[in-house]
Amino acid sequence: MEHIYRPRGVCSREMRVEVEDGIIRRVEVVGGCNGNLKGISRLLVGMRAEDAIEKLEGIRCGFKPTSCPDQLSKALRECLKKQAN
Repeated sequence: MEHIYRPRGVCSREMRVEVEDGIIRRVEVVGGCNGNLKGISRLLVGMRAEDAIEKLEGIRCGFKPTSCPDQLSKALRECLKKQAN
């Protein structure tokens, strides 16, 4: 199932995540630090969504209270919640 998330408080504008049976199948981020987010996206493919959330949640970008990885954890959490319903 694909989930589209609009991040808040960061440079990226949109996150598309696809999770199947709890496993991340695809991650695409529009905007933000292109190279870093492409690298993170590739590393997440094949990982359990719960494990990724645990690793990414709470990461901050400079003095901001959030970051693209933190927002990605929120996108994954929303996707899992959506699948459970």
